[in-house]
Amino acid sequence: MKLPKKTMMAIMTSLLAFLTILLTVMPVKAADQVTNNSVMQRIKQKKELVVGTSADYPPLEFTASEAGQTKYVGVDIELAKDIAKDLNAKLVIKNMSFDSLLVALETGKVDMVISAMTPSPERKKSVDFSKIYYHPSGEFFLINKKDQAKYRKIADFKGQTLGAQTGSIQYELIQKQMKSSKVKGLSKINNLVLAVQSGKVAGVVVEELIAKAYAQNNHNLLAVQSDLKEAQAGNAVAIAKGQKDLVAAVNKTIARVQKEQLIEHKYLPAAAKYMKTAKKNNSMMKYAPYFVKGVGYTVEITIFSVLIGVILGTLFALMRLSKIKLVHWLAVAYIEFIRGTPQMVQILFVYFGVGYFVSNLSAVVAGIIAIGLNSGAYVAEDIRSGIGSIAKGQTEAARSLGLSQAKTYRYVIIPQALKNIWPALGNEFITLLKDSSLVSVIGVSELMYQTQLVQTSTYRGVLPLAIAMVIYFIMTFTLTRLLNYFEKRMKHND
Repeated sequence: MKLPKKTMMAIMTSLLAFLTILLTVMPVKAADQVTNNSVMQRIKQKKELVVGTSADYPPLEFTASEAGQTKYVGVDIELAKDIAKDLNAKLVIKNMSFDSLLVALETGKVDMVISAMTPSPERKKSVDFSKIYYHPSGEFFLINKKDQAKYRKIADFKGQTLGAQTGSIQYELIQKQMKSSKVKGLSKINNLVLAVQSGKVAGVVVEELIAKAYAQNNHNLLAVQSDLKEAQAGNAVAIAKGQKDLVAAVNKTIARVQKEQLIEHKYLPAAAKYMKTAKKNNSMMKYAPYFVKGVGYTVEITIFSVLIGVILGTLFALMRLSKIKLVHWLAVAYIEFIRGTPQMVQILFVYFGVGYFVSNLSAVVAGIIAIGLNSGAYVAEDIRSGIGSIAKGQTEAARSLGLSQAKTYRYVIIPQALKNIWPALGNEFITLLKDSSLVSVIGVSELMYQTQLVQTSTYRGVLPLAIAMVIYFIMTFTLTRLLNYFEKRMKHND
C-alpha cells in the first residue's frame, strides 16, 4: 500500500522533530552528569581510571604482543600508568579511532584522553587540557624509499596527495600550508602507511618520532624532515570540561614526570625496546591468538545481531501489512529511516548517543544492537515481499477452515513465505557477518579490530589484511554452505 504524500511528509516531519529534541536534550543531560557527579568522584568510587587512546602511533602509543595477549605500550601509556598510580586507581585502556576520542570523552565513555593530542583552540572549546607533557621535535614526511630523490619539501608535492590522520594537527597543516596538494584523511596510521606503500598517497605527514619508528621497522619507507612551519604547543592530556580537580591531579603527575625526566630516561627507552622486539619477532604465527579472538567476537556479534534482525524484521513486516494506520506508519517510518542512514553512523549514534542515557552500555552490546536494528529493516522488507508473493487463495482457504488470522500467518503464510525469501535472507546474513567489521570503529575486538592491532604490532600492512580476507571468506563460505543445506531441506519437504 502506497502512502499519500501528506502522510509521508507528516512522518518525516515527526522524525526530524524527535531527533531535534533528542539532540538538544542529550548535551544538557551530559552537562548535568558532569556537574552532579564529577569524573574525579567516579574514579575514586570505582578505583578505576579509563583512558582513551588510538594505539597506532609508536613510540607514543602502540601495541605489543606478550604471551599471545595484547599489551598497550609507549610514552603516553606509561604516563597514563603514573597518573593512575597517583590517583590510586586501576588503569583501563580503551583503544579506538583518533577522531572518536573526544566524542568518547564528552559522552563519558572515557575519563581522559592521552593520545599525542595537541590542545588546539578548536579542541579547547569542547574539552579542557592539562599542561604540556611532551614537545614534539617537528613534522616529517613518511615516503617510499624509492621516491627519496623526488619528495624532499613542500613544493615537491605539488599536485600530489598526502595523507594525515583525520582530526589531527597534521591534517590542518597540509590544508593550510600545502594548498597545491590534496589531503587524504584516514583514522588509522596503519592505513595511511599502507596507502603510502601502495602508492595511493605520495607521503604521510606525522611527527618525527612516529615517522622514524615506521621507517626503522620497514625498509621500504623513509622519514624526511619537512619544511612545514608550525607553532605546535605540544601534547597534553584531554579532560572533560569543568573537571578542575582532575586537571590539577594530572598536572601534579606531569610535573613529577618532568622533574624526574621520566619521558627521556624511562618512557622512550622502554618504547624503543618493544619496537625492536616487534621487528625481530613479527611472524604472523605469533599473532594467531589475535585472529582467533577476532573470529570469536565476529561470530558472537553475527549470531545475536541475526536474532535481533529476524525478530524485529518479522514484527515490522507484520506491522507494515497491518490495516491499523498508526501501526503501519510506525513500521514505514522505522524501515525508511534505517535504510536511509549509513550503518556506521547508526553504530556511532547507539554507542555515543544512547550512552548519554545508559552510561554502562558496552561497545560490544552497542555494536550488536546497532547492527541488529539495521538488519531488522532489511529483513522486514524481505519478509513483506515473501508474504506478498503468497496467493490470496491460501489465506482465504485457511480462514474458511476456521483458522484465526494469527494462526493463518503462523501455519500457512509464514512457512511458505520463508521458502520464497530464503535466498534473500541468506544474503542478508552473509552481509551482516561482513558488516560486523564496522564495529571496530568503537573499539570492539572483532576480526578487523584485531587485524589492525597486528598491523600496529608488526609494522606490516598488507599481510594481516590478506589473512583477514581469507578468514572472512572461510566464514562466509561456511555460512553459505549451511544456508544452502537448509534451502535443500525446505525444497525436499515440499
